[in-house]
Amino acid sequence: MSAITVTRVRAEAVAELATATWSNGLLIGNEVVMSGMTGHPATRQATERGEPLGAYAQTLVVLNKCKALVEAAGGHIGNIYRLRVYLTDIANKDEVGRARRDFFAGQATYPISTLVEVGGLVFPELCVEIEASARLDIDLSVTA
Repeated sequence: MSAITVTRVRAEAVAELATATWSNGLLIGNEVVMSGMTGHPATRQATERGEPLGAYAQTLVVLNKCKALVEAAGGHIGNIYRLRVYLTDIANKDEVGRARRDFFAGQATYPISTLVEVGGLVFPELCVEIEASARLDIDLSVTA
């Protein structure tokens, strides 16, 4: 049995630290798997300006990072089929849902999704983290 090719996916919009011990995205065959994405550093910059980003804005920042990684792998947002959403306050679920509707507007089918509340994320200003999966051989943007 031959091994499936694995390629590290990098996108300009998703910075990687030189010292990182993880990959933001991997292309494994036709599948794009992504680490949990947050709104950092945009959330930190907004907080420093005194304009913290709420759940809606953070969700859009994160989904655009996911989109950038999928596009860097040769795909588009219609290839994203799974989202795992982590919230620090479940009361923000409606804002996250609104951001998902706006982001995936016009698609025939929304990605499957899990949404859970967690006790905290890596930085205190973060309220949303999303882990996404995509396949380059499927397209949720078209009607089946």
